[in-house]
Amino acid sequence: MSGELAGQVVVVIGGSGGLGRAIALLAAQRGADVALTWRSRRASGEAVAAQITSLGRRTMACAMELTDADSVTDGLATIAAHLGSIDALICAAGPDLPQPSIASVTPQQWQDTVLADLTGVFNLVSAGLPHLRASTGSFVALSSAGVRRHPPGDILSVAPKAAIEALVRGVAREEGRHGVRANAVAVGVIEAGQYLRLRQAEFSEKWEAAAKRNTALKRLGTPDELAEAVLFLASRRAAYVTGQVISVDGGYSL
Repeated sequence: MSGELAGQVVVVIGGSGGLGRAIALLAAQRGADVALTWRSRRASGEAVAAQITSLGRRTMACAMELTDADSVTDGLATIAAHLGSIDALICAAGPDLPQPSIASVTPQQWQDTVLADLTGVFNLVSAGLPHLRASTGSFVALSSAGVRRHPPGDILSVAPKAAIEALVRGVAREEGRHGVRANAVAVGVIEAGQYLRLRQAEFSEKWEAAAKRNTALKRLGTPDELAEAVLFLASRRAAYVTGQVISVDGGYSL
């Protein structure tokens, strides 16, 4: 599997974050040239790009604001011009979210979250499809295990992700005739990204113990375990897989 992505150009949106970093680095290890984007963590994005260069792969890191359709269109065009194509487009970006009850969510919070998450992914699909049609490529979005088993306080994450899954299925159905595949990975509690930030700020050892109990495997996941599933869907090994959601949640949704 070390060269399964050889000759491919993989774009990781949100590659400066914990999950995106793991996906980008594993893609490079599997032989891909990798572009990654960042929104506010420029230093982290450039550090990941430097690691990819050290692996002998071509790379670039650029800013992208998913809520700005022009930023997305221009960013993807720049990446395609620099690296030659876009064979796999992976959305690993997501807003940092509080965990209020549904009753306490304000209309403004709801609107801001839908814009940042759902509309952002739509902008990415809209701008990315011409590139993926040209390469008969693959789109992969990160969703949430909470779509199938609702965790109290997680509605701002779960509701947009459910809509993103619907968007992925629609892309798969409509774009298959162009050779484009689209899939999603439903993410459980992974020891990276927002989980680590929330653990430092809000989550207690009691919460973490409960999270482990709620999984069939009785542990949290790792970024590399998530990256394996994402890159399987992005690769030619999944050439006949489209419109699917793979849960990487340790059995949380069972």
